[in-house]
Amino acid sequence: MANIKNYKKPIIVCTTFVVIIAVLFGISIKISNSKSDDKPVERYGFLTVLPPALSIILAFVTKETISSLLAGVFLGEFIASVDNLNIFKSLFKSFIALCIEIVTSLADIWNSGVFLLLLFICGITHLISRMGGGQAIAKALSKFANTPRKSQLFTELLGILIFIDEFPSTLITGSTMGPVMDKLHISREKLAFIIDSTGSPIAGISVISTYIGLELSLLVDAFKSIDIEINGLSTFIKTIPFRYYNILILIFVAMNSLTLYEFGPMRKVEQEARNRVLNVNPNDPTADDEEPQNEYEIKPLEGVKTSIWSAIIPIVSLIIGSLVSFYYSGYTAIMKGEDKELANLVSNSPVSGKAIFEIMANSDSSAALFQSTLFASMVSIAIAVLVRIPFDKAINEWVDGMKSNLYICIILLFSWSLGGIVKTIGTPDYLKEALKNSIPQFILPTVIYVVCSIVSFATGTSFGTMGIIMPLAVPLAWAIHPDMDYTIICSSCVLTGAIFGDHCSPISDSTIVSSVAAGCNHIMHVKTQIYYSLYVSLICILICYIPVGFGIYWYFTIPVAIVVMYIGLRLLGKKVTVPTKLTESTEPTELIEQNKEE
Repeated sequence: MANIKNYKKPIIVCTTFVVIIAVLFGISIKISNSKSDDKPVERYGFLTVLPPALSIILAFVTKETISSLLAGVFLGEFIASVDNLNIFKSLFKSFIALCIEIVTSLADIWNSGVFLLLLFICGITHLISRMGGGQAIAKALSKFANTPRKSQLFTELLGILIFIDEFPSTLITGSTMGPVMDKLHISREKLAFIIDSTGSPIAGISVISTYIGLELSLLVDAFKSIDIEINGLSTFIKTIPFRYYNILILIFVAMNSLTLYEFGPMRKVEQEARNRVLNVNPNDPTADDEEPQNEYEIKPLEGVKTSIWSAIIPIVSLIIGSLVSFYYSGYTAIMKGEDKELANLVSNSPVSGKAIFEIMANSDSSAALFQSTLFASMVSIAIAVLVRIPFDKAINEWVDGMKSNLYICIILLFSWSLGGIVKTIGTPDYLKEALKNSIPQFILPTVIYVVCSIVSFATGTSFGTMGIIMPLAVPLAWAIHPDMDYTIICSSCVLTGAIFGDHCSPISDSTIVSSVAAGCNHIMHVKTQIYYSLYVSLICILICYIPVGFGIYWYFTIPVAIVVMYIGLRLLGKKVTVPTKLTESTEPTELIEQNKEE
């Protein structure tokens, strides 16, 4: 038995190698038998589906996105490089083509702008945290959170205010509101749910966030694959009303906090928290300052003079810089363009509603967002110097912040490369012909949403899921129903489905960080949260995504979904009560009054 175990790994490796060689040889035979002057979709046939399929399967199996995307790109380059049965020559050519594809993707002026945007915006959020700006805002707001309702609503509000990135939002809100929740006998699982349900959903639909660069880029590239040039920002804004999960989960958190109705495992842990008298001495002046410690938290530097302005000024400068950059970019593009009528409109009424819309639609969002993040970075560094951080230290902290986003940048780079090679070998065209008559138009948005949810749940990454699915979803939607609004709706399903799956996944980094930031058991966080997430997602599918396939849009379905969500909460849930045994020495007056009302 011992000898068999010693040979087990070499046998698996050798078998895998033989299978790979056999598959590559089979691919070479199929391509070699076709005419070299055929169109890609005719020359490669079903082989065009293999690169994205390989990326999806590997992402499921390995739970690792970067290597999965790279494998898909390499297979695509191999398919494009085959001209005879010499697979080793084809492998060499495909490796060279892979390198060229990656460099070409990064050299694109739009892509490079997005790449730098993602790095700079993380540098800003990291520097704000090191100046103590986010913590100062959190502590200022927490003073007003003196009841269960107020504390939960303020927790969500704080998460929304720190909209630039999910991790600062989660870490700052969780570490600050934890002691407040303890004194009000609110469970740490509930805190984890609120911060997890706020960070990613609000960042995903925010025009200024770490998500925006990835989402804009994927949208632009996906529409290019069907030969449509779009303005990334205006298309992104059009997807927001159809990002049903992002919107409804934020509304559900507020509804849940206001009603205090709970169901599933969350009700049990909440009732236990209300029954538990915490060992907090109300006369201890340091009680408010006790925060759960965790390895993810970014603490202010020693000796720094913390202030809310350390966060407000950089964020406001980022917002104002973005508006100015978008306006200037669009204005100059219109004035230099050939549409004289539009140029006259902008010149004569530069601040009218129609002019502003046209200016924003014609802006270069990649360049504008990069300019605004560079400006906000300069402002953040200046503020850091003013709060007693040495200039060289401020620069180093800004650069350190960029390192946290390198993983996302690499995913984006390989996603661009995958999108490029699948277009070269004709994957979108093949899917159009193969599926345009097999999937009903009304059900496609739901199918895309569910598939993205499953992939994201299995891989634990929303970014990786977006990068894998978006290049396939847009061409498929256009093939089934060549309508711009319909295709935008389907692209929004990719973006919001990826966030839902990531939100539920126990291996997602955002879910793990939420558990740590809230100071609760990770499995308990997943177990209590998934009931609420699935509840909201089911309403999204039944009330929003299936109807939108029939042309019933968000302004009808979202109000109905909110009403259904409230009725379901009241029917499934039960109000958490406060035991009468708790005395005023350990329990705020509002809790006692709440119990009397019951």
